[in-house]
Amino acid sequence: MTDVHGENWLAREELAERMIPLIGSLRRERDVITSLHGHRLLGLSATGIVEVHDRVARLGHAPLALEDTLAVLEAVHALAPGAASIDVARLVGDRPGTGASLEEYLAEVLAPASGAVAADPTDVVLYGFGRIGRLLARILIAHTGGGSGLRLRAIVVRRGSENDLVKRASLLQRDSVHGSFAGSVTVDEQAEQIIANGTRIQVIYSDDPASIDYAAYDIHDAIVVDNTGRWRDEAGLSQHLRSNGVARVLLTAPGKSPLKNIVHGINHDRVEESDRILSAASCTTNAITPVLAAIDEAYGVVKGHVETVHSFTNDQNLIDNFHKGDRRGRSAVLNMVITETGAAKAVSKALPQLEGRLTGSSIRVPTPDVSLAVLHLTIERPATKAQVNDYLRRVSLHSKLRQQIDYVESPEVVSTDFVGSHRAGIVDGLATIADDDTLILYVWYDNEFGYSCQVIRVLETMAGSHPVVLPTRREVTLEG
Repeated sequence: MTDVHGENWLAREELAERMIPLIGSLRRERDVITSLHGHRLLGLSATGIVEVHDRVARLGHAPLALEDTLAVLEAVHALAPGAASIDVARLVGDRPGTGASLEEYLAEVLAPASGAVAADPTDVVLYGFGRIGRLLARILIAHTGGGSGLRLRAIVVRRGSENDLVKRASLLQRDSVHGSFAGSVTVDEQAEQIIANGTRIQVIYSDDPASIDYAAYDIHDAIVVDNTGRWRDEAGLSQHLRSNGVARVLLTAPGKSPLKNIVHGINHDRVEESDRILSAASCTTNAITPVLAAIDEAYGVVKGHVETVHSFTNDQNLIDNFHKGDRRGRSAVLNMVITETGAAKAVSKALPQLEGRLTGSSIRVPTPDVSLAVLHLTIERPATKAQVNDYLRRVSLHSKLRQQIDYVESPEVVSTDFVGSHRAGIVDGLATIADDDTLILYVWYDNEFGYSCQVIRVLETMAGSHPVVLPTRREVTLEG
């Protein structure tokens, strides 16, 4: 592959500009989603495409030349595969050095997508429009292609003021952590709709999840995503199912038994068509469970403690005031706050073999996003730092957990470098400590966006709209 170092910037920008119509055409006409090691290319500017190439190199992946990406995109476009999620970087990196031509190689790798058709559209309603709700909206809008798959149809909120609609639209368009919305956001006040990149989102004002007539808005068999956290049990969440037009419910918080807590990549195969209410667990559970699963498979986890250094959230006070929770009444922006986390125990809902082996606690810190989990583990088989890191790096690149686990080796990365990460958790290889049967791992995670991506993956599983992933992911072992 071509060396990217020292390339002329204008030449690289010109190459990226040539990719944009190919990326858009593949999405609109073929329902093909393209990415570089999980970083989506759709909707990026030429500068953004160049930056993604540089970013994947900074995050420890092999350097990727824009010429190689363009050649693969042109060949994929010519082959016209069916609906699929295609990692261009892996197509480049996995290609044999000799033998078949690029077209022959791609035809073989993309064969599983031949004739694949996009899933029928599924209506999605966001019940609540807070931090997670608005990020889910951004992702759903970005995923909108030819009208197939998940379709964001409505949000349900309580009316907050006379200009509520304008304020909701503004919060979707502007975000202090995640930046501006990529596109256009307007409002239709007469219809009470937010229009984002052509997607009309009905705003429904209600405080009763059981009495909304969604069918009146031409919404049918919808999946309602409850972002409020007001109800976490079957009785409370089943209220949504009494509303006309609702088929299923997904909770964006840990659900109480007997609800299934789904961590995509780990136990999403437990999702059944008969399930009416599911939970996407918590951001921390999603961040640590895939890493724990990989380590348990390779080394065996005897026991462990999970300490999370977690960004503050809206349930804390900006300045000292009454709060029903212990310590959470103290100023979130001025203090580190020790609090509880159920994430360690919740891991066993996805990984039953770790039942009773993990403890956990949390420290809330004065940052608005991106958290850090420290996994202090006792393992069955001895490990070295180099061996563990090599294994987790390969897991992040090639395994079935590559959408969940990322890996980085850099002496300069800090929490803000992971804002917007699509992965559930990112292993910081330089921080790994391994001493015989003791293993300490540091796992970064964007507790807002990374978690929202996991929620979308569960939604796709529920709707049967998750595309075929190519190249096919392979099993990764300690040996190779």
